[in-house]
Amino acid sequence: MASLTAPAIVCAVRAHGEHGAILRALTEEAGLVAGYVRGGRSTRLRPILMAGNLVALELRARTDEQLASATAELLASRAPLLAEPLAASAIDWVTSVTASILPESQPYPALYAALSGLLDAIGVASSARQWAGALARYEQLLLAELGFGMNLDECVVTGSTQELGFVSPKSGGAVSAAAAAGYEARLMRLPPFLHGADANPSLPDVIDGLAITGHFLDRDLLDGRNRDLLSVRERLIDRLGRAVA
Repeated sequence: MASLTAPAIVCAVRAHGEHGAILRALTEEAGLVAGYVRGGRSTRLRPILMAGNLVALELRARTDEQLASATAELLASRAPLLAEPLAASAIDWVTSVTASILPESQPYPALYAALSGLLDAIGVASSARQWAGALARYEQLLLAELGFGMNLDECVVTGSTQELGFVSPKSGGAVSAAAAAGYEARLMRLPPFLHGADANPSLPDVIDGLAITGHFLDRDLLDGRNRDLLSVRERLIDRLGRAVA
């Protein structure tokens, strides 16, 4: 019997049958895993199986091909954050996109650590400005971990590491201000925090960063087809934009 016992971040829950639910959760060593939770729609388990929650997960299956049975005990609840629209939108988006694009049973320890840190930051921050940069960096890491990382360390035209101010929407490479002269309208503005030059970005910079990561997520991982998932992100960006205004 295949088994797993590990802390896990709840990423998605789907009703299955009359009372059960299929849980998808991210673990540090096994990556994204799925299991059937008996009674997962009950009043006792619904507060535990909420996106963003940290649970003690146990999976058991007779074969690797069989959907495992799962049990989950609450370790940390993010439910109070769901009463705040901006925080709720952020949690909805990051957990949904993680559940949708990661292949199952492949370890992504860096993503697990980054998602844990982002959710913790949302929980303790007094404003979106204190966690929004981590959201953009999480999307940047998703791209990199799945083979679509951006080259933001040097200019793709000249090789220079100085005055990197733009990103090519085609190559995902940085472009220096000098190389971009006359072509700025065709490029995307590169905020310093996306290449490690600013540890405390402003919200306008974060929104510019999210425009970049969103472009490549849509093109390379979501393929422009998952409109329901993209609409979750659009609501989040809209709320962040209103926070800037």
